[in-house]
Amino acid sequence: MPERSADWIRQAERDLESAKAQRRDGFFEWSCFIAQQAAEKALKAVIQRLGGEAWGHSTSGLLAVLTEKVDIPVGLDEGARFLDMYYIPSRYPNGWASGIPAEYIREDDAEKAIGCSEELVRFCRGLLAR
Repeated sequence: MPERSADWIRQAERDLESAKAQRRDGFFEWSCFIAQQAAEKALKAVIQRLGGEAWGHSTSGLLAVLTEKVDIPVGLDEGARFLDMYYIPSRYPNGWASGIPAEYIREDDAEKAIGCSEELVRFCRGLLAR
């Protein structure tokens, strides 16, 4: 399989911009999901560059794979775990007892998700620049 880490990080950066647009437009649940997607793709870019295979969608799980190869800054894992919370409940009503995700996920959630994603994407971009 060809090494395509540059494509993965480019898409991660584009997803992050989309998450910000969704936040501006008031779609906070989608902002959180897309922020998670951006971090996931950035982590997959690094894992691929380092010759590994990245499976799954858990940002904390993907970050754990990287701990075997690179030093992870303190606190980065907390952001990855925070983003994991939005992989499913931000998209599906059955992630909640009743109602839809938009009734539960607020702007401050989107802001925090974007911040966590920005940190992870920045970290991954730095690793890829080496």
